[in-house]
Amino acid sequence: MSRKNNYQKREPQPDPKYHDITVTKFVNSMMIDGKRSISEKVFYQALSVAQEKTGEDGLVVFKKAMENVKPALEVKSRRIGGATYQVPIEVKPVRRQSLASRWLVEAARKRGEKSLAERLAAELIEASQGRGTSIKKREDVHKMAEANKAFAHFRW
Repeated sequence: MSRKNNYQKREPQPDPKYHDITVTKFVNSMMIDGKRSISEKVFYQALSVAQEKTGEDGLVVFKKAMENVKPALEVKSRRIGGATYQVPIEVKPVRRQSLASRWLVEAARKRGEKSLAERLAAELIEASQGRGTSIKKREDVHKMAEANKAFAHFRW
């Protein structure tokens, strides 16, 4: 990072179908080896499958799933006097979104359905209903933060 100038954060272009930046960021987190077209195709298929299964708009299911998976707290390791403490901290909004999308993609890849589109659709549906692997991941992170609340005064 340059010492002279401040870093200009670049916002990605909204996706072509829904004109939404959140969708673009999610597709980017899904992408492997720079193959965006494949990632977009899988995502749009997943939304159409989710729409068929739930009866509500696929984008609404996606947004609800993202909101449900976003963590409010996490723990960071902090070394103080030879001991390492897990200090709970609040998660910034940008990191919340990236963690949520990462957890959703990770959980979808580990599922057992045939295609990635079906796996992602199933994970999005479960997350929008408040259950599923990605929700469990968020709950685990919150439990860790809650268990280490005693070390909150080490926050920097």
